[in-house]
Amino acid sequence: MFAAVLDTCVLWPSLQRDFLLSLAVQGLYRPLWSSAILEELEFHEEHKLITRGSEPKDAANAAHRLVVTMGTAFDDAIVQGWEPLEGTYGLPDPDDEHVVAAAVMGNAGAIVTDNLRDFPTDLVPSHIQVSSAKEFAADTVDVDPERALLAVEQMVQRRSNPPISLDETLDLLVARYSFHDAAELLEATRS
Repeated sequence: MFAAVLDTCVLWPSLQRDFLLSLAVQGLYRPLWSSAILEELEFHEEHKLITRGSEPKDAANAAHRLVVTMGTAFDDAIVQGWEPLEGTYGLPDPDDEHVVAAAVMGNAGAIVTDNLRDFPTDLVPSHIQVSSAKEFAADTVDVDPERALLAVEQMVQRRSNPPISLDETLDLLVARYSFHDAAELLEATRS
């Protein structure tokens, strides 16, 4: 199965994370991440929740629960042994080296990130494609639009507080994340 490393920046937005991981639940790809990605996600999620009014202890617990839930749902997603490769790629931001190292060790075909400038194609191994979340979403939906639509329908069913319709979900994916192509493919499948 095609594997992709999901960078922290594409996992941090809640709806985008839910959408991308829902596609993985349907077997459209295999998500991968490093322990460093999960640590970053937990840190940023906690701060996001505090900014939105949660008490620090509640935010820390919720952020930790998120990471544990992801690890349980995708128990083969964590890439081991990437640490020796960190620092060998010469990326513009050395803090992103762990993402490429995880992609190499996890035999990923892609890195999904919205920090494209930090992953120049001439510095990333040639067998690894670097894609934005919106490009990856469209490509993944295009693999099997029916299963992708099922993934979104199941995602909508899980989102009950507050409830959100399929149309509202697609509208939000477009408005927040510019997922125009993925939404169009899903709309065409509904017809």
